Amino acid sequence: MTTTSKEIRTEINAEGKLNLSITTSEIPAPGDDEVLIKVEAAPINPSDLGLLISFAADLGSITSTGSGDETVTSFGIHPALMQSLKPRVGLSMKAGNEGGGVVIDAGKNAKDLIGKTVGVAGGEMYSQYRCLPAMSCLVMNEGTTSSEAASSFVNPLTALGFTETMRLENHTALVHTAAASNLGQMLIKICAADSIPLINIVRKQEQVDLLKGLGAKYVLNTSDADFMGNLIEALVETGATLGFDATGGGNDGKLPGQILSAMEIAANKSAKEYSRYGSDTYKQVYIYGGLDPSPTILNRSFGLSWGLGGWLLTPFIGRVGMEKFQAMRDRVAKEITTTFASNYTQEISLEEMLEPEIIKTYAKQATGTKFLVTPHK
Repeated sequence: MTTTSKEIRTEINAEGKLNLSITTSEIPAPGDDEVLIKVEAAPINPSDLGLLISFAADLGSITSTGSGDETVTSFGIHPALMQSLKPRVGLSMKAGNEGGGVVIDAGKNAKDLIGKTVGVAGGEMYSQYRCLPAMSCLVMNEGTTSSEAASSFVNPLTALGFTETMRLENHTALVHTAAASNLGQMLIKICAADSIPLINIVRKQEQVDLLKGLGAKYVLNTSDADFMGNLIEALVETGATLGFDATGGGNDGKLPGQILSAMEIAANKSAKEYSRYGSDTYKQVYIYGGLDPSPTILNRSFGLSWGLGGWLLTPFIGRVGMEKFQAMRDRVAKEITTTFASNYTQEISLEEMLEPEIIKTYAKQATGTKFLVTPHK
């Protein structure tokens, strides 16, 4: 068996350049409670890009030298944003939040996993081999491929996390933006199975058609002239008071505030008396992504009973505890080819990850465009 592993590295130098390259490192022997995985597939999620190319990358300055394993692709960092990245200057960092593969070796306490296909969210997955604790692995059912297992954590557990947050915080229905994404399509299936009313917000008619085809009842287009009227109507029907926003802005930065305002209007339609402080219905929007880098604009027309905050999967797991988290993992493994299936538009090698035009494409984070890295290609 080979003793080395190729992997993607990302490094920012003191001159304000970000360099992507391929390095080779020795494969460690797994410890007693560890496994060695041959990584066969790893997706490029929006959450990967913050480390891989950073939020401050100037893709207009991209250049590439060398070829094959010797390729180095470089681009500048916007000077105004360099200060926030200083802690990682000079650090050669590995990337890739999750992936799928086959366990090829294991320590004495994990020998039963050898030969199993697993999904892993252990970081550093843009690598040919990965050694990590056995407890980090989600063992897939017989017949599941590594490509199917590759996206078994970030999107599936985030989508399930939304519905569990809804229950924890005593809401009964959801609003979700950028809803045509892989995650959004999973959420539609979850909500249908669990009888949860879901309002989906997109920005193109073809996305409306896609989600309607999946059986979604409420699909609203921000490009429609009567978007706000349609949103209010859907909120009155569903009673949704919890939203999850993937954009961080959207609709010229106004979308989170528009959702809160529409929730307030919907709540007031059933109010029994007027209050100058607004309705007493609590409304919450969580921002969990940054697809829109523009400022988030709040025109505070939603009373005083509201919240806008951030939502991340890891703190949520700590909040619900390991028993609930394991039940979520078990559901993902059971439904990985149905509810939690991911669609990929292109499979690329480690070398292709460094090609400037491919970088520009996956950096756009466009809905319906998802790349799968196959490290042994």
